[in-house]
Amino acid sequence: MHCPAQPSAQLTALHSSMHCPALHCTAQCLACPVLRLYCVPAGCWIRGEGSMCDSRSVRLTESVFFNQKSCQTGEVAMAEVAVQSRSSRDAAVQTDQSAVPDVQQGACVDDSGVLAFLRRVEEVVIKELNKNVTSRAFDGFDVNWTDQNRTVLCLHTLSYPEAQDQHLQVTGVSWNATGSVVACSYGRLNDGDWSTEKSYVCTWNLDRRRLDPQRPDLVVDAPSSVMCLAFHPSQPSLIAAGLFSGETVVWDTSKPEDPLMWRTGMTDDTHTDPVYQVHWLPDAKHGNHVQLLSASTDGKILVWREERDGRLMVAEGFALVAQQIPRSAQLRKLVWGEAAVGVTSLSFSHFDPHVFVVGVEGGFSLKCSTAADTPAPCRTGGSVPLRAPAELAFSPHSGPVYSVSCSPFHRNLFLSCGTDGQVHLSSMLQTQPLISLQLSTKYLFCVRWSPVRPLVFAVASGEGDVHLFDFEKSSQKPAVSIKQAVDECPVYCLEFNTKQTQLLAAGDAAGTVKVWQLSSDFTEQRPREMNHLEQLASELTD
Repeated sequence: MHCPAQPSAQLTALHSSMHCPALHCTAQCLACPVLRLYCVPAGCWIRGEGSMCDSRSVRLTESVFFNQKSCQTGEVAMAEVAVQSRSSRDAAVQTDQSAVPDVQQGACVDDSGVLAFLRRVEEVVIKELNKNVTSRAFDGFDVNWTDQNRTVLCLHTLSYPEAQDQHLQVTGVSWNATGSVVACSYGRLNDGDWSTEKSYVCTWNLDRRRLDPQRPDLVVDAPSSVMCLAFHPSQPSLIAAGLFSGETVVWDTSKPEDPLMWRTGMTDDTHTDPVYQVHWLPDAKHGNHVQLLSASTDGKILVWREERDGRLMVAEGFALVAQQIPRSAQLRKLVWGEAAVGVTSLSFSHFDPHVFVVGVEGGFSLKCSTAADTPAPCRTGGSVPLRAPAELAFSPHSGPVYSVSCSPFHRNLFLSCGTDGQVHLSSMLQTQPLISLQLSTKYLFCVRWSPVRPLVFAVASGEGDVHLFDFEKSSQKPAVSIKQAVDECPVYCLEFNTKQTQLLAAGDAAGTVKVWQLSSDFTEQRPREMNHLEQLASELTD
């Protein structure tokens, strides 16, 4: 559609000079897009060029002319997404100018002079180095590359309020095979009367994220006081316990609804006195299989095997009878006769699976062997014949021996402690103790060798202390004494963790178990420490 107004000659000429591609307007005053034109039917007015007509003007669009082409774009997709920005904070920082100027100084070296010096001193230096090779001046010296933590910290204080309400005591502690779970037994050690009061075994997993120290992961009810307990050496969920009633039981902690696995029951083979020690014993006849051993103040040491019906049956047994204990000139206090010798503690050698040491009520420590074949005096009842295991009696304490512990690093050394407040370091090669330490005026209830330091052991005292000894530092006084309980509340039991060796658990008469974290002084073996232990044993034995 063309504009009805014909372009004037002046407009046509102007269009030609500007090379405008359009000479005609579209309807309703669409004109040349290059020039500012106002087009009306009567003529045009060229704005800014000085030429105009007398017609009514209308303003057109000002732009650059382009060829018109059709095009199409895809639909733009839009979506709302929630975002969040972290708060930030600006802080001004400033560095100081270095006080030391960065100046490089050229080194002036007299090579010929250095060479002459080295030739002069070479013979002397080599001679001194050869002397140092054989010198013992630095034996035992260990460079402290880092600042070691020299403190002993209490990591956890564990308890079972219901047992504490009954005024029950912690009679034993044990770590499971992985070292992550600690168990304690509740009972009474200071009550000589027969009791049918029920008791408990409690476990805590210390690796649990939300550990509640007053809420055990598992609570097992026991029909009478639990006097001792021991986790299975390879199956983390199995735990054995000895009861005040004379029974021995095994629980599976992975079955909280019905944890009882095996029990001895009350038979002719069952102990007639409280069981004060249980121990998992490797079974030489069946490879990796283990048997359960129990010891009691009735003088019997029994080895049990599991039956399918949930019963424990006696596999073999031993009896300590006074008349069969080897006599010694130093042991005249013993009343010789056929009376049973009550066993209060037991520890097996780490080097010979047949050798073990027992502590007895008469104050003696006895070296025994499961390979003994001497029959014990006949006793009424019992399904298996009993043998006499005692081979050697050691110089006694002044009262009952409450604990013995064989060294994991020396085949002949063991520790014992008792009611006289003394710790004896003894050798299985002689009757007299190598060292006697008077630690307390009250009872000592438990002693344990460290599983990682040959010269370190721990003692639980009736004064509420845990004593840590280090023979490398002193053979007469503790390296560290830890206050476990207030008001001189006795500490009855303690155990090192053989997997997480920095942990030590101790239980007391107040019904609490404390887990202590030991410093590196007690967990890192020193250079030549084994030599020191060998020297200690050999020199004192001679």
